[in-house]
Amino acid sequence: MPSSPVESPASIADRLAVVQARIRVAAEACGRDPASVTLTVVSKTQNREAIDAALAAGASVFGENRVQEAQTRWTEERARPVDVELRLIGALQSNKAADAVALFDVIETLDRDSLARTLAAAIQKAGRAPRLLVQVNTGEEPQKAGIIPRDLDAFLNSVRDDYGLIVEGLMAIPPVDEAAGLHFALLAKLAERHGLKVLSMGMSGDFETAIRFGATHVRVGSAIFGERKSPEAPSRV
Repeated sequence: MPSSPVESPASIADRLAVVQARIRVAAEACGRDPASVTLTVVSKTQNREAIDAALAAGASVFGENRVQEAQTRWTEERARPVDVELRLIGALQSNKAADAVALFDVIETLDRDSLARTLAAAIQKAGRAPRLLVQVNTGEEPQKAGIIPRDLDAFLNSVRDDYGLIVEGLMAIPPVDEAAGLHFALLAKLAERHGLKVLSMGMSGDFETAIRFGATHVRVGSAIFGERKSPEAPSRV
């Protein structure tokens, strides 16, 4: 599996401190308690040494894109510390639902009826229920996963009534060529309409804007670990 070059532990710790300071300033600037914003450190593609450096610097919430990669990183290479929260922030295939339920504390990418049905069955069998967010495709981009805004009401009703799942919030990734604030505002409006308190939005390039629009969780990778140089497709996380 390709992975990023490892930056020095001091560099990662310094970058993490800078991001935390920026979160604090952004929250205070709009009259919010900085503690109301959780930093999710995006550890996808990172080496063990880089993750250890982030852990040593105090990071405790990590986001992973792929179930199989996360299993290798957090269960096979080394058991995760008890105080670490793992969040699945990448697309989830239905055939990986049981593994995701077993590993993750939060699944942010519930985005279709078939996945809701499979997750409900996996949760019942496992006897544990990760917290769930619905991914919303605010830009209605055909190549991107997520429920389009006009279908969200019906989807949330189905998730609750048909499958007995509890959704605690919404997640979105704005289009790269549009003003992120417009999409953050839309997601916040949708969450408010449904009484949902958790908003996972904002990444390395726009998390301060997301905080202004009410983000409770921001997903930051490259601003902490440095730009990825793997052959994977470019990512905005």
